[in-house]
Amino acid sequence: MNNNVKKSKKYHSLSRRIVTQFCIFTLILSCIYSAMSFLLMYDIEDRFINNTMVQEAKFLSDGYQQHGDWPAPKNSTMQLYFSTDNLPEPVKSQLLLEPNRVEFFAEQGKHYHLYKLPKAQQVYLLAEVSQMLLVRPITDWLLKFMLILCFTLMLIACLIAWLLGRKTAKPLQQLADLVDGVAPEHIPDSFSEQFPRNEIGILASTLEQTMARMKQALAREKNFTRDVSHELRTPVAIIKNAVEVYQSRDKNAAEQAIDKVAVDTLMKRIGDASVQMEQTVVTLLSLAREEQTCVDKSAVHLIALVEQAVIDHSYLLNNKAVTVVVHDNTNTKLHLQPGMLKVLLDNLISNAFQYTATGEVRISYLDNRLIIADTGSGIEADIADKVTELAVKGSQSTGYGFGLSIVKRLCEHQGWQLKVKSNSDLVQGTEISVRFN
Repeated sequence: MNNNVKKSKKYHSLSRRIVTQFCIFTLILSCIYSAMSFLLMYDIEDRFINNTMVQEAKFLSDGYQQHGDWPAPKNSTMQLYFSTDNLPEPVKSQLLLEPNRVEFFAEQGKHYHLYKLPKAQQVYLLAEVSQMLLVRPITDWLLKFMLILCFTLMLIACLIAWLLGRKTAKPLQQLADLVDGVAPEHIPDSFSEQFPRNEIGILASTLEQTMARMKQALAREKNFTRDVSHELRTPVAIIKNAVEVYQSRDKNAAEQAIDKVAVDTLMKRIGDASVQMEQTVVTLLSLAREEQTCVDKSAVHLIALVEQAVIDHSYLLNNKAVTVVVHDNTNTKLHLQPGMLKVLLDNLISNAFQYTATGEVRISYLDNRLIIADTGSGIEADIADKVTELAVKGSQSTGYGFGLSIVKRLCEHQGWQLKVKSNSDLVQGTEISVRFN
């Protein structure tokens, strides 16, 4: 389905888009720069002509004040006029339409600038500045030059943008290839470290965290499926056994008065097993979620759950010379979630019963610690350090190695402290303690 989506959906190249936008930006910037350059050159030219005319007007005004007569202009391109009627026809006609105009164009490429002397009435200085112009005669050449310059800048910009786009898109493509179609459990750990510490690194780090949460969710889902099959075997067996006992009753007896006590006993076993199944499922669901279970804590009578767990798993002691000792100090109340404690006791007590051939199993509660000790063969040395890991079991085990791993995860979930002592710490057997909060 992934491949079909990729074929039907069109993707645009990031590097190509960077090149295109960079070139468009360069073109716009070049056009603005060229226009500003033209305006600046025209302005400088006009300022130069205007300053020349101002100096000439000052010379003429000073001469008039000294001699009472207007001297001849020093600049041969300039001439005094004492009325607008005497101005050349192209200048006069344009001035009538625009009285404030100072720059005029005429035939044969003539170009005039008009300056009115400030301290004289109707005295004008007119300059024919065609020979003084520097920018306007080379306008066509400047346009071509600016066009070539813009084109050159665009080529340079395209090259820079291509290199920049390639450098930017490469780690993105590597990141896409890394996570594309790969199962979360196969994603390498800390893969974000290989990416630069910028937005791409932030994206890689976010993806890594998301993948990690997905891996944890998948692991919890697998654990839940495995734990359910492990934990529900006992209550299912109890219900099945109770049903078989009920179905095997003597038909003649069924036709007579029904033994109500026996039926009530069977129904109670089925009811207790159903409650146990419900509590177990709720407990395992809480382990399968990131958040804490929503089941409220309550006061739990420890000795009652201990005795129930002993009864439920007593079949493991059939034909064994094993004594079960439940100390009086277990006759206490704990404030916690009943389902959690039930699963904990079922696993620890069933393990103790299974691996103890002779001797005794002692269950006690001391200093806020639940202690379950047995005189069995103990934990084998080669698995002692990892006995609480998943699917780790001894050579004598007939199970799947899930019990203590469930206990470990349950303690981590609830913040309880789990401690395992075996042959290296004890003379014989195994002692497992759980310190509650």
